[in-house]
Amino acid sequence: MTVVTVEIGGQRYPIRSGLDERYVAELAAYVDQKMRAAVNEAPESDMLGLAILVALNIADDVFRARQQQSTSRGELNDRAIQLEQLVDAVLSQVSIQHEVSAP
Repeated sequence: MTVVTVEIGGQRYPIRSGLDERYVAELAAYVDQKMRAAVNEAPESDMLGLAILVALNIADDVFRARQQQSTSRGELNDRAIQLEQLVDAVLSQVSIQHEVSAP
């Protein structure tokens, strides 16, 4: 475990983590970016309100990424089924042609 000090919303936070320091810094930069966007959208909000807005925004990002991944999996599954059907049709034709041409 190491301690990485990051800055989010103008505040410095020591983060104890077993994750790579650069990754923790990248996460903090992402949260800081979201926090700055929240401040621009709701400048009168207190820190707790901003933190909740940021948490909801990040949760939305996660849910959308999951949905997109699920959709991509479904599309890949559909393509795999179509390819399987195509291969089956070709193999069927080859089998029929082989039977017809056999003496």
